Amino acid sequence: MNKDKIGVMFVCLGNICRSPMAEAVFTHLVEERGLSERFKIQSSGVGPWHVGERPHPGTIQVLRQHDMAAINGKRAQQIKSDLFTSFDYVIAMDTSNQSDLKRLGNATLLLDEIVDGEVKDVPDPYYERNFNYVFELVKQGCSKLLDRICQEQGLG
Repeated sequence: MNKDKIGVMFVCLGNICRSPMAEAVFTHLVEERGLSERFKIQSSGVGPWHVGERPHPGTIQVLRQHDMAAINGKRAQQIKSDLFTSFDYVIAMDTSNQSDLKRLGNATLLLDEIVDGEVKDVPDPYYERNFNYVFELVKQGCSKLLDRICQEQGLG
């Protein structure tokens, strides 16, 4: 990894719904701040179920509805230890994903700081089909995460 880049990895169960959504939203927010050259942003899944697949159509649709570029060419990947250790921030979408990641190292939750320090999970829209609700949670979490990283890293 380029030492000048801050690595951010978003992780969900299969890497087709929540984590690629977070990857796209965070990338959009970074671009808005003119910080694209400072970040390396990716997403992965804890399991192998969808490796090689494109993001879920619901994820792509909600990103387009909010004028955010869908993740062109994105294919689901499973996180491995070499991927895990090459990122500065590994962000889990829920407590189950965070628990699964403990074997590789420390991961924080995207919504860890959202509601007065209360830990909240980003629900999996694969089952509930609540992509708009999940998008709003992801957008809020990514915004707070970017603020925190910028403060920690001394970025404007």
